[in-house]
Amino acid sequence: MPAAKTLTPDRHGASRRLHAFYVLTKPRVNTLIVFCAIIGMFLAVPDGLPSPATVLAATLGIACVAGAAAAMNCLIEARIDARMTRTSGRPLPRGELGPAETLAFAGALGGLGLTLLHQLVNPLTMWLTLATFVGYAVVYTIFLKPRTPQNIVIGGASGAMPPVLGWAAVTGEVSADALLLFLIIFAWTPPHFWSLALYRSADYARAGLPMLPVTHGPEFTRLSVLLYTCILFGVTLLPFATRMSGALYLAAAVALGAAFLRHAWRLYTDYSDAYARRTFRFSILYLFLLFAALLVDHYLRF
Repeated sequence: MPAAKTLTPDRHGASRRLHAFYVLTKPRVNTLIVFCAIIGMFLAVPDGLPSPATVLAATLGIACVAGAAAAMNCLIEARIDARMTRTSGRPLPRGELGPAETLAFAGALGGLGLTLLHQLVNPLTMWLTLATFVGYAVVYTIFLKPRTPQNIVIGGASGAMPPVLGWAAVTGEVSADALLLFLIIFAWTPPHFWSLALYRSADYARAGLPMLPVTHGPEFTRLSVLLYTCILFGVTLLPFATRMSGALYLAAAVALGAAFLRHAWRLYTDYSDAYARRTFRFSILYLFLLFAALLVDHYLRF
């Protein structure tokens, strides 16, 4: 009996630490990243399926590096996270993990992912994924986010890379079609993130971050969301215009784009924090459905 009492807390403690490391990887964000990368892999094959071994290795490699980048972001922003309601429950502000073990975890996870990509996929995908890691964990987190309200626009290039990584994993190159997928996510990022920033503006102000609602005010930010959503609508029509996709995708892009524009217009004309939160959540569903429509259209056409 005494031995059982001693082991139970240790087991629970180990489970909590494992969960803390898991949280460091920002699994919800990582899910969207991996999903877009997988779509890129399937769209890269014109009339068939990609190699299952390549898909598996590339998915694991990209997920590991994305998780490592998220962990580095948490490490670099630990003090900022502690001042924000949205992020104060992360493992570092709560003291569940320390900086040294977070750095070691990020290094090991990122190293594993890059090794998988180099050995089992191709060097180009490894280098592009490494560049994406540096773009997010270093350029965006250290230099852009604390210095300019355009941080999410410039830094959005890193977030738009997953389908390009998936495409390169299967083909060993980056084509114009892959760059169209990049452009869609690049245009999607500002209205997606600024919707969040609108109802979390007090958090960002408290943390001293120059997010657009803090530096330019909520009305300017709402107008920016609307304008970027218009840009996004136009960009999502390009795959049909270039014959990368067919009528099914076009119908989905128009319907989803109209729904996003309706959210953006209401956000601009009749703002509330609750509706900004709803718009942010819809933007995530929007990207999932748009890329899913691309995939379905791709296989129906051949």
